[in-house]
This record gives sequence, C-alpha cells and structure tokens, in this order.
Amino acid sequence: MAPPALPPLPDVPPPDASSAPAGKDRRALRAVLRWTAAVAVFAAVGSATAYGITRMERTDVPGLATASDGRWEYPPLTAAPLPSGSPGPLAESNRAGAHYADLRALLLPAPEGATADRALRGKDGWLPTDTFLAEFGDEYARDELRQRLVDAGLRHIAARGWTTSDGTHTRIYLLRFGTAAVVDNLLTMQLAPYDEPAYAVRGTEEVEPDEDFPEAVLSEDVLSSVYTEPEPYGGEQVRGAYLGAGDVLAVVLQSREGGAREVPFRQTVALQTRLLL
Repeated sequence: MAPPALPPLPDVPPPDASSAPAGKDRRALRAVLRWTAAVAVFAAVGSATAYGITRMERTDVPGLATASDGRWEYPPLTAAPLPSGSPGPLAESNRAGAHYADLRALLLPAPEGATADRALRGKDGWLPTDTFLAEFGDEYARDELRQRLVDAGLRHIAARGWTTSDGTHTRIYLLRFGTAAVVDNLLTMQLAPYDEPAYAVRGTEEVEPDEDFPEAVLSEDVLSSVYTEPEPYGGEQVRGAYLGAGDVLAVVLQSREGGAREVPFRQTVALQTRLLL
C-alpha cells in the first residue's frame, strides 16, 4: 500500500503585524496560538484526503495569499513508509518519540527547477558532522557544538540542499538522537533559546526571533525556534528554523543576496515540519 498523502495545513489568516503584542505578551500569545493550531491540525488530519500544501490554492495557505507571492512548486508529498508494526513518532506507545522510518526519507525534496547542492549528499545519504558544522563561522563555536552533539549521542545526519533560480540557497539538516527528551533539551536549552540561537550561522552578525512567522503552519507537537537576520545584513540575508520532532532535530537555513524571501522560507519550514510528524 502506498504511503498516505500528507493532509493540508489549517486555513488561517496571516498575522497582522500592526496589532502584534511585544515582549512577554508576545511569548504568551505564542503558546495560545500553538493550542489553537493543534485543534486546527487535528481537524484537518481527520477530514483531509486530497493533496497537501504543494497543490493547494494559494489563497488556502497562511501567509501565501497572492498569485504572485513567489511560492515554490514542490512535488506531491507522502509520509515516509514505516517498517511493519512500527509506531509513528507521536504514537502513545512510542515513549522515546523514535522515528522508525529511514531518516533520509524524511527530508523535504527540492522544488521544481532547483539545482541540487551536491555537497550535502554525503555518502549513501549520510552527512559527515563536519559538513553540518561548516554552517557556523566561528572555529571555537564549531568545536563546542561538535562536543555538545557527541555528548547528546548524535547518531546520524541526513541533509538536502538546493539553489533556486532567484539565488535562494536552502539547506535542510536532520539530526537523529536517542530520544525526544534529548532533542527537547538540546533545542530549548543549548542550541535555540527564544532570543537568539546559541551559535551564529556563517555570515551573520545578528539574528532575532521571526515574530511574523505564522505559527499556525507548524504543529503543537513540534518544538520550534524561528529566526531572521535584520537589516543591515551585508551581502545576503539568512533565515533559520530549528525544529524538534521526536528524536529528530531539524535545522532549516535559507540565504539570498538582497534578502531571503518570507514566502518560500515559510513554505519550506511548514512542509519539512509535516514530514516529521
């Protein structure tokens, strides 16, 4: 039997930046939105039988409402196949939050017309840790992060990258650990606290939380920290997202000269999130 098509994302309006609260109130709103999004996601999962976000009308996708918004065309997405009798990462019986599917099958495919990043293919689809660490510009930071990954029991890294015709360079890294608890601690306490990531991506001087990112396209079951590089950002702008889903930590990075666009970044993060559930 073929794996099921992923259900569409909940239809909610994009956030209104003019009325967004600041400081602690904004953090509280993030929690409320997560619960609201969860209800919408469960409703969508129960009723959806058609294509996912890749084939939805543009007006159906939060933050992607216009015909000329620059949304990429992805191939139809299906859930990664599970070994017979294995539970999904969110199953009640799966207390470790383990992904029994092949980690490489959980990677988002490149959109149509994109040029693959051969450097991220690795050997048999497994990426050396040093290739992932090369994303971070400071040698001391790379050494410290390497030790943290070792201490956390890193098992594998799978990655995929591509460049689209507008010059946007996308990199997606999936890091597998022993349990969901390890990933939760690593993301929230060590790598991606709310204010800024612990390790700066190469070429960035400053990053800040992306307060305009529509959290309704994510899931209450996935930990997330989303950042953007504010102006002035030099030669290119970098956007990044850290996602914790079960025993997998996902890092999504996009950079582009003149500014990394919101729409393809939101779309890429949302689709990669769906594949991890």
